[in-house]
Amino acid sequence: MPANQGERARRRLSTGERREQLLSVGAKLFSESPYDDVWIEQVAEIAGVSRGLLYHYFPTKRDFFAAVVERESERMLRMTAAVPGVPVREQLTTGLDTYLGHVEAHAHGFRAFHRADAAGDRAVRRVYRQALAAQETQILAALAADPEFGPAHEAAPEVRLAVRGWLAFTTAVCLEWLRGEGGLSREQVRDLCARALLGVLA
Repeated sequence: MPANQGERARRRLSTGERREQLLSVGAKLFSESPYDDVWIEQVAEIAGVSRGLLYHYFPTKRDFFAAVVERESERMLRMTAAVPGVPVREQLTTGLDTYLGHVEAHAHGFRAFHRADAAGDRAVRRVYRQALAAQETQILAALAADPEFGPAHEAAPEVRLAVRGWLAFTTAVCLEWLRGEGGLSREQVRDLCARALLGVLA
């Protein structure tokens, strides 16, 4: 092994770097396999750490999964962030394309996240509520910045409720789409969700 590679291999990761490494491994495994098929021992082995060290960062498998989902939710928010000055109608298709691509690539994790929420898991429910609130805030802010809709849409209770309902609708559609219901393509699902949002805002 070259000297510089050996130095990198021996370098101790900082707390933040180690945590990021573990979450990256988790994101890959949860995207490829159902929740129950992912083992903590497998995560530790791939990351090259002991199981005890992994539990030092994440006390339970659920805590680990919740942290993975939180990381992915934050990443998705950054990927779908509104572009200042661009109308919502123009950004909606691109944002939904990005979102649906992520859902498709992380199908197992997406399903597990929503199953865990429905089962009342405390750690996942906390992340779930935070993720929905962040998505809702991001959409409302984009509407407020768009002259077609304006600041009144961000403050109006009925609009906030409509956006919240649309997020639930989109989740339900995605879960059915992943099951193969209706045989819709990603483009058809995207257009369906786009029409639904614009419809409730009309």
